[in-house]
Amino acid sequence: MNASTLLPGDPSELRLCISYTDDLGDTSRADTLERWDVTILHEEAEVGAMTFYKVHLDRSMCAFRAMEEESEDLYETAQALLDPATGSFTEDVGGWLPYAGSALLVMDRVTLTERWRGHGLGAILATEAIYRLMAGCRAVACSPGVTDLSSDRLRNQAEWDRVNAKIARGWERVGFSPYQETVYLLSPASEELEEQRGAMRGRLAELGASWRLANARCASS
Repeated sequence: MNASTLLPGDPSELRLCISYTDDLGDTSRADTLERWDVTILHEEAEVGAMTFYKVHLDRSMCAFRAMEEESEDLYETAQALLDPATGSFTEDVGGWLPYAGSALLVMDRVTLTERWRGHGLGAILATEAIYRLMAGCRAVACSPGVTDLSSDRLRNQAEWDRVNAKIARGWERVGFSPYQETVYLLSPASEELEEQRGAMRGRLAELGASWRLANARCASS
C-alpha cells in the first residue's frame, strides 16, 4: 500500500490561515514582540497549528527582555542569539548572517494531528509560513524537538531520541543550520531556502497526486 493512502485526505488541499491579534495596547513590549498564529486547515477542519514570534530588535523595549518575559523557550533562544544588554544580535550571530533586515523570526511550535504526521508535511507547511512572515527579518530561529508529548511511545528514551533527530533533519533540509546547543538558524536570504521551497512544493504535489490515484483505485475496486 502506498504510504500516501494512510493520509486522511488529499494533502494538496491543506490551507494555512495566518493571523496576528493586536489588542491595541500602547506598550513597548507589544511593539517589540508579535505573536503570529497559523492554523492548518483541511476542508475547514483544523488539523494542525504553528506559532511564530516576530521580534523587533530596534524598538523601545530590549528584545532580550521581551523574550525572557514571554516564555522559557524564547528566553533560551534569546540567550543563544542576543546581547542581554542591548537586545541586538551578538557579534558572532551577525557574522553568520548577511544583512537582510533587522528583526528575528522564531518558529516556536509546529504541530499536526497524528494522522497527518510522518510524510514531511510539517516542514513543507512551515516553509510556506516562514515565507509569508520573514519580511524584514535577518534571521529565522527554531529549536527542533517534540512538542506533542501525548504519545506513549515517546516515553522510551531511544524512540524519543530517534524522533527528535528526525525532526532536526527535516529542518536542516529546509535550510536551518545548528548554531548553539538546540538553537538552529536560517537566513531569509539563503538560496537554499528558495530551492528547498520549490522542492517541497513539488513533494506536496506528488503526495496529492499519489493520494488521488490510490483513492481512485480503491473506489473502482
